[in-house]
Amino acid sequence: MATNPKPQPVVSNQPRPTAEAEEVFRRWIRFLDEEFYRHRSPERRAEIVRDQLYQLYLGRPHGGKPNVTLSSELPGNVLGMSLDPENVTIEAEYFGDADPTELAIRKPLLWFWKMFDRSPIGLNLWLGLRFRCMLGRHIFDHMGSGVKIHHGVDLTYGYKLSVGDGAVIHQGVLLHDRGGITIGKNAIIGSFARIFSHSYANEGTDDVKLQPTVVGDGARIGSHEIIMGGTNIGAGQVVGHYPAYKV
Repeated sequence: MATNPKPQPVVSNQPRPTAEAEEVFRRWIRFLDEEFYRHRSPERRAEIVRDQLYQLYLGRPHGGKPNVTLSSELPGNVLGMSLDPENVTIEAEYFGDADPTELAIRKPLLWFWKMFDRSPIGLNLWLGLRFRCMLGRHIFDHMGSGVKIHHGVDLTYGYKLSVGDGAVIHQGVLLHDRGGITIGKNAIIGSFARIFSHSYANEGTDDVKLQPTVVGDGARIGSHEIIMGGTNIGAGQVVGHYPAYKV
């Protein structure tokens, strides 16, 4: 008498941290998510980011008055003060077309984005993918579900960036969203690609022309490709050399 074979368990080949670490990682991301939803003032967000970066970089809570009179302690003071978003400037603040209100509430988060990736834990792939998606929900104009953003992706304003469901943005990509960038559902951006949304009337001048750029649903952009401002890449279109497999 024939019998039905016993179903075999599905084996996942997706690496992940230990159960204890995963629980801690998820709690940290959930805590940050709730804090940034609760607090939208630039000042309070800067405090949150400062306190988090102190622990990530210095291994201790922020607190106490630094001794700024000793020359031997100046490097440490410079490091500590630079972990506070209120003590740094970012490139976007120098652009005349920036919306001061929209940029102000995102500046601490943009600094967090950069400094997380430059910290040792920024290389933790499992954690980094989830951290950037959480932070992107508070920075971007739109952040879809199931998005993967890898290490070293650089943003300009963030509030002019829309990323659709299932999009994958590989390491080292520049998203220069001054004029607005839309990345469609399931689009894939190859490593170190450069996507612009503006141009200059004359080389070496400050006469900027804002030109929204669109990457259509399912489009694929090869590694190191440069997409100029105003480009409209159609759904499913492939730009540059792109492997037949999905990494």
